[in-house]
Order: sequence, then C-alpha cells, then structure tokens
Amino acid sequence: MKCNLCQHKMKLTHKPNKADNYVWSCTRNRHKGRFKSVRYGSLFAKSKCNLFSWMKFIYRFAQGLQLRQIDMIEDGIAGSSRTLSSMAKKVRAICKESMKLYARRKGQMIGQPREFVMIDESNFRHKRKYGRGRFAKTWRRRKWVFGMLGVAPRNSKPILKLVHRRSRNHLIPHIVRHVHPGSSILSDEWRAYRGVLTDLGYNHFPVKHNQCFVDPITGSHTQNLERAWLTYKGKIWRLRGNRTEDLLKQHLKLIEWTYWLGNRYKNGPLGRLLKDIHRKYHL
Repeated sequence: MKCNLCQHKMKLTHKPNKADNYVWSCTRNRHKGRFKSVRYGSLFAKSKCNLFSWMKFIYRFAQGLQLRQIDMIEDGIAGSSRTLSSMAKKVRAICKESMKLYARRKGQMIGQPREFVMIDESNFRHKRKYGRGRFAKTWRRRKWVFGMLGVAPRNSKPILKLVHRRSRNHLIPHIVRHVHPGSSILSDEWRAYRGVLTDLGYNHFPVKHNQCFVDPITGSHTQNLERAWLTYKGKIWRLRGNRTEDLLKQHLKLIEWTYWLGNRYKNGPLGRLLKDIHRKYHL
C-alpha cells in the first residue's frame, strides 16, 4: 500500500476508534495525519458490514448453504436484502472473471476419447403465476439456454450459453467452439442437429424421445443433462436469477465456475473462491 501524495509505503497502524481497529498510515512525518481504510482496494471497500459478517457470507456462498436472503438476515449477516444483493453481486463478478480467465488461458473444451458430450436446450424464462401480470418488455429477453455437458467417469463439466433461438445458426457455432473434433455427442432429434454434427467430424448418437428415453440399440441417452437442468434451474429460480439477461448470465457463469474450478480445486470451492479474491485484489 502506497501513499497517494508521496508514493511512499504505508504501514498498518492500530486505531481503536476506527471500525476495523486498523488503518493504513503514511510513515513520513509530514503525512502523519493521512491514512486509508484497511479495506481500501479490497472486496470489502465501501461496505458497512463488518469483516466477520463478510467471511460468513463468503463461506455460505462457496458452500451453497442457505443463500436465501431471509435466512441470512435472520442469522445477522446483513440488515437488508439490498446489502446482501450487493455482496452477492461482487462475489459473482469475481467468479465470472475467474472463469473467463480460465477459458482464455486453457480453453473451455469438453469431449475427449473417454468423455461423452450431451447437448440440449432449456427454457429459463421467469414464470408468471397463473399466467397473470403484465408482460412489459420481458418477452424480448433471451430465454433459451444451450447446455453442453461433458460426462466423464469422475466428474461432469457443463457449458451453458444464453442464445436467441434454438436454430442451427445459433447452436452449432457453440458446439464447434467448445467440443473437441471426433467426440461422441448425445442429443435428442432436434432438427438443428440433423445431418450436421456427423459432417463436422463428430460421432452423433440421437435419441427419439417420442419413442424412448434410452436408445435400445446404442444405449445413448441425455438423462445426465436432463437431471442437471433440474439442479441448475432450482438454484437460479430460488435466487431469482432469471429476472434480467445480465443476471441470468452471471448465474450461468457461477454454475460453470462451481463445476470447472470450485469442485475440482484441492481445497474445495471455498479455497478456490479465496484464491480468486486474492488474485483480483492482490491481498
């Protein structure tokens, strides 16, 4: 930490009258009265919640424990839902940035010789109760999420993309970008896939869902991804993450971060989240 006036190093000083009991102060005599908050340039900057509440929130966020705002307000983590929304937005932004950095460095690819790829589309639009209420401009939002799930013996890695339509022009480019050539792809018989994936060099095993859910000849199915949709939608709908397109994108990236980085890290999701916070803020 450096002083803004003289660019000299600042030291951590004990200040009992401050909220966190410590501040960054300049070591030069002429700048003795100049100090910065101990939260300056960190995740906790401009936040009135104490650091202990922040750590409890980070722990619950990483572990997925009782993320409902009413539960955390009752436990004393924050005093209002607005504060909790702001805290969650900051942490989601860190996970999103970490996932983008991982994809840029190593490439977010699935489909290897020992890994099947299941593809499907699902509707994530907000549901109106009894079909009542005003539409406004919500009908213009993108609602279809295209999912690609790499199924390996030990883990599964999802790739979730928000698309305008389920047409061939919108889905096939994502497959080419994220699935290794020569991989085995399992899907239903949606017309966007017919006769295209085989020509692109993939081993395509379609399933006729109007006849069976598991092909009796090849044994191919999409049950893993169908079950995963239930988990993903449950998380997003419970947290009202489909209110806007940007919010839905953040939650989809958070799901990818959980399976690609959080669960695969040696110290678990909490250790990975603390590592990403350290990388972003250089703590």
